[in-house]
Amino acid sequence: MSVGVSTSAPVSPTSGTSVSMPAFSLVDYVVFILLLVLSLAIGLYHACRGWGRHTVGELLMANRKMGCLPVALSLLATFQSAVAILGVPSEIYRFGTQYWFLGCCYFLGLLIPAHIFIPVFYRLHLTSAYEYLELRFNKTVRVCGTVTFIFQMVIYMGVVLYAPSLALNAVTGFDLWLSVLALGIVCTIYTALGGLKAVIWTDVFQTVVMFLGQLAVITVGSAKVGGLGRVWAVASQHGRISGFELNPDPFVRHTFWTLAIGGVFMMLSLYGVNQAQVQRYLSSRTEKAAMLSCYAVFPFQQVSLCVGSLIGLVMFTYYQEYPMSIQQAQAAPDQFVLYFVMDILKGLPGLPGLFIACLFSGSLSTISSAFNSLATVTMEDLIRPWFPEFSEARAIMLSRGLAFGYGLLCLGMAYISSQMGPVLQAAISIFGMVGGPLLGLFCLGMFFPCANPPGAIVGLLSGLVMAFWIGIGSIVTSMGSSMPPSSTNGSNFSLPTNLTIATATTLMPLTTVSKPTGLRRFYSLSYLWYSAHNSTTVIVVGLIVSLLTGRMRGRSLNPATIYPVLPKLLALLPLSWQKRLHCRSYGQDHLVDTGVFPEKPRNGVLGDSRDKEPMALDDTAYQGSSSTCILQETSL
Repeated sequence: MSVGVSTSAPVSPTSGTSVSMPAFSLVDYVVFILLLVLSLAIGLYHACRGWGRHTVGELLMANRKMGCLPVALSLLATFQSAVAILGVPSEIYRFGTQYWFLGCCYFLGLLIPAHIFIPVFYRLHLTSAYEYLELRFNKTVRVCGTVTFIFQMVIYMGVVLYAPSLALNAVTGFDLWLSVLALGIVCTIYTALGGLKAVIWTDVFQTVVMFLGQLAVITVGSAKVGGLGRVWAVASQHGRISGFELNPDPFVRHTFWTLAIGGVFMMLSLYGVNQAQVQRYLSSRTEKAAMLSCYAVFPFQQVSLCVGSLIGLVMFTYYQEYPMSIQQAQAAPDQFVLYFVMDILKGLPGLPGLFIACLFSGSLSTISSAFNSLATVTMEDLIRPWFPEFSEARAIMLSRGLAFGYGLLCLGMAYISSQMGPVLQAAISIFGMVGGPLLGLFCLGMFFPCANPPGAIVGLLSGLVMAFWIGIGSIVTSMGSSMPPSSTNGSNFSLPTNLTIATATTLMPLTTVSKPTGLRRFYSLSYLWYSAHNSTTVIVVGLIVSLLTGRMRGRSLNPATIYPVLPKLLALLPLSWQKRLHCRSYGQDHLVDTGVFPEKPRNGVLGDSRDKEPMALDDTAYQGSSSTCILQETSL
């Protein structure tokens, strides 16, 4: 979610300079291959277990019987991609620990999904997050949301597969296309055959490998420089330990407010409405288990952020004592960590292989999540609504075929990525541009009962136009200028670090130039505010269009799709104020009496609201039924 890594190959060393390239030992190759074999074995185990008795629900939703801990680790693995493992330490190494304050946004970024998005999605008994859009608006809005998500993920898949392999090839000489094919084929097989359960359990295994690889680097690296105490002292001496930067300017790349507040919106676009994460929530046994899994991610994320930051500080201390070679100094920032790992772990057979396994575990977890979520939304949003007569056996074959198809498409996108050159920066930034508008679309439907389908469609299109305007404008400005970007501009495009925040970020040279003006100033908006800006655009435009087109009058509104914000806020007031305001609030618990939710759970989950006819309410009637506050004649 942070910084990414650039995709540029390292600059060749100056003529006459010869630098020996670290090489993998046989033990390192064994460790790396063992990762692929075990990941494949876990997937095949879940594929073969009960072969012939699988259902579509098992493939796509793991029969909604997953426990809290594996779901939490799977959520974390999706977040902790290979690019984060490379990007976070490089960010800390170059700019100090300011980025660590991003952890301040994690709590709200997980608290809000746990108590707002998960209850609504879970009680509607969804499979695809975009089913919500049809229940709240109509089928057209659902298809628009689904197509937007597919476009986002297809652009992303090839990049996240190709770029870590490119960095690895440049530093270690590891064969580029062999690693691309190995990752793509292994991931495709276990995702297509084993379904979501295989993806979740391989994510658990890969999360353990990621932490082991990173801990090995910290342990060996800190021992070589004299311990963590000395690491901290050297970092402080050179100004790498950052304090609170309270500048509210949204055009400054990283400040406390940018990281803590702008980061909340970025977290919500990932953990609130992204299909890859929502699908894991909905695979939980109960709504409470889904909420607990969201809470459990918080400490794991904090540990992950601290581990990445420590690697960056250890790397900084190490290179103060043992300066980089010319080749290393001229390399792309994403390769710093790999050079550092090969420097400190050489002579320790197996440990370089463990870190590379850690790196590719991040890729496997992220790509498998993409395959599975894409197969799910394609099946549930684009095929089933038009061909509801599909038999179970045919639906299973089609689901597996979709996963295989997206796997092959991923390999094709990896090849296209290798041919794109500078245009690759635009492809990467597209992913992040889409996350904010999708968040705004869901918030528009969930929090504003007056929003209607025309408002939702126009709002989404407006948010996407705004996102592409800023994003592409930043790219053109950056590529068209011979000068390095300003230190206040976070738009030197780099690889994404997770499924939703792949916006154009962030590794900028230390050169400081004059601040941009006019549109250039607008294009220099910090990447961390992208989601907030674009989602707000969707909400504002959507509400204006909805009010101009008659709100929800004449249209059916399912109250189960609305989160009762006003009653929840009023419940926070002192009891005496509530009595004086004479509030009559009807939260979602009251919906049991309306028939929207069934009184008893079925098969361990709350019933499907689609079994009930939605209540035909206009927005005035709904507002009257959800919360009515009458100001008494007595003065406050």
